[in-house]
Order: sequence, then C-alpha cells, then structure tokens
Amino acid sequence: MRLTRQGVLLTVVGAALVLAGRIFSIWELYVLGAALVALVAVAALSVASSRLRLGVARKIQPSRLHAGEPARVDLAVTNRGGRTPLLHLLDPVQGTSGAHVILGPLYGGEKAGAAYQLPKTRRGILTVGPLDIQVTDSFGLAKLNVSAASANRLTVFPKLHDIVPVPFTTGDEIAGAAPSPDALGRTGDDFYALRQYTVGDDLRRVHWRSTARHGELMVRQQELPWNGRLTVMLDNRRRTQDDQPFELAVEVAASLLAASSRRRDLTRLITTAGGDSGGAAGGLHLDSMLEFLAIVKTTPAGTLKAALSSLLQGSGGGALVIVLATPTQSEIDESIRLRLRYPSVTVVACNTAPRDDVVSQPVPGVTVINANDATAFVDGWAAARGRRKSTAWV
Repeated sequence: MRLTRQGVLLTVVGAALVLAGRIFSIWELYVLGAALVALVAVAALSVASSRLRLGVARKIQPSRLHAGEPARVDLAVTNRGGRTPLLHLLDPVQGTSGAHVILGPLYGGEKAGAAYQLPKTRRGILTVGPLDIQVTDSFGLAKLNVSAASANRLTVFPKLHDIVPVPFTTGDEIAGAAPSPDALGRTGDDFYALRQYTVGDDLRRVHWRSTARHGELMVRQQELPWNGRLTVMLDNRRRTQDDQPFELAVEVAASLLAASSRRRDLTRLITTAGGDSGGAAGGLHLDSMLEFLAIVKTTPAGTLKAALSSLLQGSGGGALVIVLATPTQSEIDESIRLRLRYPSVTVVACNTAPRDDVVSQPVPGVTVINANDATAFVDGWAAARGRRKSTAWV
C-alpha cells in the first residue's frame, strides 16, 4: 500500500496547517490540518485492510498472430471473497502505455469480463502483462497494487500474402531432408523415413519401437516421389539504417514457404548469416521456420558470396528463390549464376523505391522481381507465374 500523489500532497498540506496553527496559536488551522491528516490515515487504513480473493484469466485471440492482424485480449475476473471495492486493472503491453480497465464492485461469487484490443504490431515477441489490480479509496488518496496474472509472451509471425507456389520441380533431395529411394510409383505406399507425429496422421503408421526410443510419437513417412522442392535464401546482411526492405524480404520469404508448404513440398530456409533450417515437409517444419522469421534480425555476420557459394557446392534440384534487401545489380547478376544448379531460379529484389535498372527476365529459366512494397511483390509474382494479382490473406 502507498499514498497517491493527492494523498502525499494532502498530508503535506495538513502537516503544514497543524504546524502553522501551533506556531501562530490559530485553533482553526490546527483543527483543519489535523482533519486532513486524519482523512489520509483513514483512507490508507481502508485500502490496507482490503482482502481481495480474485481469480483472473487472460485469453489472447487469435492464438496465432501475424503482423498487422488485429488481436483481442479478454480478461475474466471471478470474486471468491466478499464484496470488492472499485477495481482498476492495469495490463502492460510491450511498446505501449498498456491497458487500463475499470471494473465496478463485485459481490461474492460474481464474475465480470473486460476486453481490449492489441495494437497492430510488427513481427517479433510481444509481451503482455503481468496484470496488476489496483484498489483505491473513494478519495483517491491511497492505493494498493495486487499482482493477479503473469505475463504472456506472444510470437507475432510475419505477414503472409496469398500467392501461388513456385513452379513444380523435382530433383535431388534438398539439404537436410531424409534420403529417399527411387520413386516406384505414385501411390505413396512405399516406406522411406520416420518423422514426428503431427495432428491428423494415421495412428496405424505409428512406429512403436522408435516411439519408445525417442520418447515421442514417431510415424512412418510414406514415399512422396512427386513432391516439389523449394529453397529460400534470405538476405539478412546489415546494409542500411532503413529496415523497410529487410522487413519486406522477411514477408516475402515467409509467404513463399507457406505457399509451398500447403502443397506439401520439401522446403528449406537459409540465410546469408549461415542459418539453415534443413529440408522437410509438413506443418511443424513450417512453424519452426516462421518462428525463426518472427525474430530474425540483420547482422554483420556472413556474406552473400559465401551463401551463394554454399548453394553452388550443395545438392541442386528444385526451385530456388533468393530474397535480397537493397541489392546492387552485380549482386543480382551473381545470384543468377545459380541457374546452373537449379532448374528454377527467382531473385526478389526488395528496395525502398522502384528501380528501373533491375531487369525482369535476364536469362531463360530465371525471373527477377523488383519489389518496393508488398503489393509490388504480390503483383510481380502473380505476373511471373501467369496468375491473377493476389492480396494479403493474413
């Protein structure tokens, strides 16, 4: 419990009046000062004697949040004790002044709800809470803060755009993928690897001996000889103080991976700083890549030349999309050299403004898209794939 600013001010004024009344023998000042001090004391005593027995629950919707998407926080308060005074709920939200919700007095067993909107945030980790309940007296002279709910850390994923997947390609398994034998047919009935269980898998395919050894459900992955392959390279070099091109590059990479994952392609994400997700298919693999993209930052580590060289020396095959932030023409030309290893190569140049020096189709089998914003990327991608223009879907 502590005094508010008004309580401290009133205490100082009361003490000064008491002192002045004693010095100048003015009885009225003495009585007035004593009354003010007594009022503050009574207010502090009433607040300190408050006994709150509350149950507080916080729910954030949607549970999966993407940048720019509105979100709602619902608070549910249950009174498990006697009648409460006026309640002030203070819920801090990272990057803002927080939410301040006022609830009227609650009787025993009564429930109340409150809600507020989260700001449309950028990708990253958003912390909400911890929630405090503040009790004050009727005059606002004293207050008591009670911790009621712990903090929630919410991952804000990059914004995704509704685009078509890369051209369907086959070839060698991309780096990190489970090795598979030659395709024997299109039925998908040939066992070739084990993977973690995901919701929706047939329980008849659970491999119990591997499950006992690993301590988690493992299922037999059936042969998918005709699934596509996509490798996305994200340029996260620290180039300029303007982070808009890099943020656009992250959105582009996330949208490409999500589109191909919906088609059950083998997908792989690498960065110029040396990050590598390995190649795999399925929702868990996509989630891990999106979680990485939610927190990835620019760094002075790594070079574009080294990243491109590793792709040239690695196993080829499948589609390759290189997403560059504020690239030079020489860097675009250097990226195009990877057509020797990949049947489909796309370079997405993310810039702060439209550029006329970026060619759209330098060589057969290679596409270069100049994007200064999300709309330019979506329209350029749709035009390159011979589809209609699309819009953001989250």
